[in-house]
Amino acid sequence: MKRYRSALQNKMYQQIILTMFVLLDLLQMAVAHCMVHQIPPRNFTLPCMLLNETFLSPFSAGVVESWSGLRRAPETKPSLLMNEESFLCCLWSDNNIDCSLYRASMQARKFIPSEISISASQEIDSNWNIECWIEGKLDLLVCSLQFVKLHLRANLKVNLLYAVTELSLGDVPTSSLKGTVMVARCDCSEYDKCECCVPSLRLNYTYIMWLKMTMGVTPLWSPLMSVKPIDIVKPEPPLNLHPEMTEKGQVKICWSDPVLMPYPLQYEVKISANSGQRGWQMVQVALETSLAIDNTLLDSSYSVQVRCRNRHGPGFWSDWSTPYNLSLGAEVLYFPPKILTSVGSNVSFHCIYKNKTKIVVSKKIVWWLNLAEEIPESQYTLVNDRVSKVTLFNLKATKPRGSFFYNALYCCHQNRECHHRYAELYVVDVNINITCETDGYLTKMTCRWSANPNTLLLGSSLQLRYSRSRIYCSDFPSTSPKSEVKECRLQKNHSYECTFQPIFLLSGYTMWIEFKHLLGTLESSPTCVVPADVVKPLPPSNVKAEITRNVGLLNVSWTNPVFTNNDLKFQIRYAVNRKEITWELYEVSNAPTRSAVIKVQKLCVEYVVQVRCRELDGSGYWSNWSRSAYTLVKDIRAPVQGPEFWRIIIEDPVRRQKNVTLLWKPLTKNHSLCSVSRYVIKHQTSGNTTWSEYVDNGTTCSFPWTEHTHTITVLAMNSIGVSSINFNLTLSQQISTVNVVQSLSAYPVNSTCVILIWTLSPQIYVITSFIIEWKNLNKEEEMKWVRVPPNISKYYIYDHFILIEKYQFTVYPVFAGGVGKSRATDHFTRGEYENENNASLYVVLPIVISTSVLLLGALLVSHQRMKKLFWEDVPNPKNCSWAQGVNFQKRMDIL
Repeated sequence: MKRYRSALQNKMYQQIILTMFVLLDLLQMAVAHCMVHQIPPRNFTLPCMLLNETFLSPFSAGVVESWSGLRRAPETKPSLLMNEESFLCCLWSDNNIDCSLYRASMQARKFIPSEISISASQEIDSNWNIECWIEGKLDLLVCSLQFVKLHLRANLKVNLLYAVTELSLGDVPTSSLKGTVMVARCDCSEYDKCECCVPSLRLNYTYIMWLKMTMGVTPLWSPLMSVKPIDIVKPEPPLNLHPEMTEKGQVKICWSDPVLMPYPLQYEVKISANSGQRGWQMVQVALETSLAIDNTLLDSSYSVQVRCRNRHGPGFWSDWSTPYNLSLGAEVLYFPPKILTSVGSNVSFHCIYKNKTKIVVSKKIVWWLNLAEEIPESQYTLVNDRVSKVTLFNLKATKPRGSFFYNALYCCHQNRECHHRYAELYVVDVNINITCETDGYLTKMTCRWSANPNTLLLGSSLQLRYSRSRIYCSDFPSTSPKSEVKECRLQKNHSYECTFQPIFLLSGYTMWIEFKHLLGTLESSPTCVVPADVVKPLPPSNVKAEITRNVGLLNVSWTNPVFTNNDLKFQIRYAVNRKEITWELYEVSNAPTRSAVIKVQKLCVEYVVQVRCRELDGSGYWSNWSRSAYTLVKDIRAPVQGPEFWRIIIEDPVRRQKNVTLLWKPLTKNHSLCSVSRYVIKHQTSGNTTWSEYVDNGTTCSFPWTEHTHTITVLAMNSIGVSSINFNLTLSQQISTVNVVQSLSAYPVNSTCVILIWTLSPQIYVITSFIIEWKNLNKEEEMKWVRVPPNISKYYIYDHFILIEKYQFTVYPVFAGGVGKSRATDHFTRGEYENENNASLYVVLPIVISTSVLLLGALLVSHQRMKKLFWEDVPNPKNCSWAQGVNFQKRMDIL
């Protein structure tokens, strides 16, 4: 029983194991993939399958639908979209090809040779030569199909179907074809080939492609192909082949890449003889865009061509570039052909000069600047027998000449034969001054710099670079490779402004301006700034100003700004407050302080005052001026003197008395210091009676004159006190009869001036002053008067006079004891004053004439004496034998 069970179990295990092997085999078949041909960067051969109705019979209706779809008339558009397509899933070897028609949604399975089996001999007639590449502009994939059998050319229509995936080539399953499939039409207009183009490429994606062709009504399909476009790029040939020279005089061939490629390129340079020297060529590999060649090649007729391809990955070689003939193009070579340098620097140029077909020896080469200035031979250096070198010292900035921003340097033959090619020298002034200031709140630092836009090269740019040290500045600041670019804002005046915020007050900020251009990069001299050393303080606040009482000085006080110490110095500017302000500056020397006293000339005006400050040691900047403070006009002292005054006496016959009206002129501010609140009139009579009266508003006062003698004094009063120096006037009936003015004449000068002249008789009284009155008798206007000194007898009255009208002029002598009798005139005296002046002229004119005659006579006598002194020893030429018969009056030319 046990044996029977054991045998049964063994048999069951064997069946299970067999079943597992079968399942594993089925699983292996289920996961099989189609063979996808990877397109190489060269031409290749791919089999294509001719399908017919019988051939397609084992497949589903869906497949037949796809096949029938192939037989539809082609669309007119060059490309179209399909949601899902049929494709051939093939496995092939050298002896056999197994293919099955598939859709992307069908489950993959192992191909059974009995279903579709095409021998290699059957398939050979359907082989196609294919080559795919990416154009040099990287925007078009081109596949060229070459016919092996030309009899297949008849009635052929070709479409290229493709799908795009992000997966790499080795990981692409056929299920990726479930997405959108693109169709690219192919151009078969040429006799032996077709060309298919796929636009708008994604270089690093994977493209799954297959061909569908129709010959009449019979479809011809290719297996699947895949490619990553970046692996089959065929660049454009290099451009701009030209020779250049190195600093050591070595000639090299240079070129430019065709377009900006996504990877580095390698190059092949082909130097070949022209048709006269057939069969000779040399190919060299280069990794840069230049290759040194033998200088002797310039003397022979050789041509150079260059091609390129991907340096590190697969790809096609480009076509060869256009040939460059060395003998025709290399007549003059400069190194460097262009130089960008800064003001004050020294530069050198090298040159090889070729006169037609022969290179000129270097000792016969001369250099010219702008074909206007020959460079001295002392600046030449002979590098070798072919290469000449010139050095230019301490260069100045290039001045723009129209659209030219460079100096042209010509390498010429010593016989002054110059080639039209030249080297370009650009000299830019990068001595740019950078100034910085830290704000009064110590939170940011603003740096400013400017550059003349007229001296900048086209296509150049300026930027500020900086580096920061942890504390302070080094003694010799220098640029740092770890610098940063600071964004600056262009201002209206072509200056730039950059702001550092936040800042480190004690750190050293090293800054310089970087001038960038295609020709190179220049840097200004670096400058180092410590923010704490360039502080611009806030302006002082609470500024107050006043004119001190009694002393009369301008007293200014203020409060120091915040975030500063007491070690500040100050400047005060002040001016009389009017429409056009003229400032005066006052330095506060006794720092530290918070007030200052300034002596001013005018005390009774309003002053406007401002204050600013800076560090006492001179570092940093002056602050802005503070807000303006204004003084108040107020009384400083009591008035200096009282007003000048005069009287008008009017007889009152009814009351048998005289009424006196006092007239005085308002005091100026310099005399009143600074205002007058009232006037005090003091009276004193001959009976020693005194009293005072006050006039608050006005400049007149009237009173009756009843005593024989009446003395009046007018005082000025303000809030400080009354005037200490005052004028007195005594009215005396006895003195009023004293007649000392004998005559009075009025001479009109013009409409604004009249001269009064008077004469006096001897008198025993001392005159203290004269009072002159005048008024227009034709008009009712106030009488005008003026006080004049006692020691004059002629006075110029300036007023507006109408000479055809009648005026009255009166002169009063004023004595200490009263006012004497006046003398008046009411007409102008004409002629006598002019005659008096003419009489003086008649006396002076003869004296002047006599003096002139005497001076002229003295000059003539002096001239004769000098002539005799100098020519006394000179012999008379007429007494010489050689001079006989010579006419000395006739001009003779001396050759």
